[in-house]
Amino acid sequence: MKKFINILIASIAVAGLSSCDDFLTREPVNEFSAETYFASESELKMFTDGMLNSWMPNPTETDSGDNYNDLIATKTSTDFFRGDVIWDDTKQGGWSWSFLRRCNYMLKYMSNAKGKVSDEVYNHYEGIARFWRAYIYFDRVKTFSNVPWTDKYLDSKDTAALFGPRDDREFVMHQIVEDLEFACTNVLGTSAYHTDGRARIDKYVVNAMASRIYLYEGTFRKNVANNPATGEPWNNKYETADQLIQLAANAANRVMVDDAFKLINNYSDLFLSTSLQKDEVIWGRTFLAALNGTHAYSRYFKSSTLGQQYSGTKDLVRMFLKTDGTPVLTGEQTINEEFNGRDPRLAVTVMGPGHNVKNLDGTTSPDVINCTFCMTGYMMVKWVVPDATHFQNSIDENSIPLIRYAEVLLNYAEAMNELGKMDETIWNETVGALRERAGVKNIYPGSSSYVKDEWLRKYYTTDVNHVPNLNDIALEIRRERVSELTYEGGLRQDDIYRYGQADLLERRYNHQGWTGIWLSDADANADAGGFAFTFEGTNYKIGTKVSKTTEYAYQISNNTDNRNWSLAKAEGSGYYLVYNYKLKWDDNSMYCRPIPATATTLNPALGQNHGW
Repeated sequence: MKKFINILIASIAVAGLSSCDDFLTREPVNEFSAETYFASESELKMFTDGMLNSWMPNPTETDSGDNYNDLIATKTSTDFFRGDVIWDDTKQGGWSWSFLRRCNYMLKYMSNAKGKVSDEVYNHYEGIARFWRAYIYFDRVKTFSNVPWTDKYLDSKDTAALFGPRDDREFVMHQIVEDLEFACTNVLGTSAYHTDGRARIDKYVVNAMASRIYLYEGTFRKNVANNPATGEPWNNKYETADQLIQLAANAANRVMVDDAFKLINNYSDLFLSTSLQKDEVIWGRTFLAALNGTHAYSRYFKSSTLGQQYSGTKDLVRMFLKTDGTPVLTGEQTINEEFNGRDPRLAVTVMGPGHNVKNLDGTTSPDVINCTFCMTGYMMVKWVVPDATHFQNSIDENSIPLIRYAEVLLNYAEAMNELGKMDETIWNETVGALRERAGVKNIYPGSSSYVKDEWLRKYYTTDVNHVPNLNDIALEIRRERVSELTYEGGLRQDDIYRYGQADLLERRYNHQGWTGIWLSDADANADAGGFAFTFEGTNYKIGTKVSKTTEYAYQISNNTDNRNWSLAKAEGSGYYLVYNYKLKWDDNSMYCRPIPATATTLNPALGQNHGW
């Protein structure tokens, strides 16, 4: 009996992928016979293009990944982190494995191509299938820790595999390593496969992503003492934490030594240009309205009704150095002052003085702080097209990097530092190069010019559950990851997980909420039962009795739809604006999610994760 499988036929050239969300999630439309398919390179390519169109991260995944972390304030939070909501297995989703059947199907039947394509081409496409299996499997490992590993195409009669128990996380990661190492070795990067569109999977995408995955798992095991699925210590039967970190360094280095990428001069072009900056972007997506390919980043960051009303925080702002390479020693500066002499990436990330926007009437004027969706005074601008026509319409065409050369440099730097192999040469090639690109003086930690940042050290060592061994270089790499990579694909949330410091989510300003702008004593004690501040000559008032005037005025009330602001005394003079929102964290259970009740009902052998 013939077996059939569906395949998605791309309607545009994937090499220059320009697409909208519904295209990526469109159902397959054509069928073919497994016994005769995979007989040529064009058929191997067609099948892997279908994988790409199904599984390449879409804009929602890219912009929402950093929604819930210690440095970004949101109107509410996911129920998983909310202290007033009980999260359990009945609310958990994500137990989806359709990708696995598709990957294993190709790996089973692509033997039809043996003898019809070269070994090099055959191994390239096998590597792509194994890359996708590893890439998506790792997402399931991050979510659930222990998961069932399957490397064969299952049918409905294989009850032992379909209804068996989960496998140990370390065994599954060992299998992921085998897939990734095969892909790193065999996926090609020649001109026929390393295309200008930066969409297709080539050797650089594979190695860059492998460096991310290996670094995550290696540092996670160093900083989280137990497998969160079992509550038991790591068994180290396969790769150790340091071996995984060495693999991360190796993968990053393979990207670096080829000189196929470099840092571009203009950092903001990476996020606002319609052209994908292919010199630095290793994997990315291009959008063109002419092909019905647009997204809605600007709407989500400039809307009081869409998304989570994302705002930067004082802690985020303090992470950025001054241009002379030294840290800011106080947070007691007004928003008008604290951008002076700062790392230019700060003004690309959150709005500071001098940020202009094109109005609906075609004129240009300074942007204003809109407190209907900005709770802290720091509006996010990294992905926002500065044109008011984009704020109410999903018409953004700015390209989206999914993984950049900058991240590879930071992965390499961190891996080498974790392994005790960091030196000034490596620093200058990685962190130093990023700071110089940004216009920040490169100062090697430990040199006579280096100024220690006690605030930064306290941030990661005071009132947190786990304090790893943090030398000055480790702290500066953490700072650089924030300055360079904020709001890119959920990397910050991943970082605090693998640091073993996800309780930073709960700890924000005395466990009360996110800290915003600093206010002078006079502004903090303004009338109308609230406070006032001035930004670029525009006056803002927030209080219980403010009236609409020519100023920007916002009401505080007991209505949950209104802002829940308070003021907190600063270390010296003045006050910090605090957006009150309590979150919860439990090291005992929350480093993985519960296995969904829908899954355990169908297959009780799966069991449940520790603490759930």
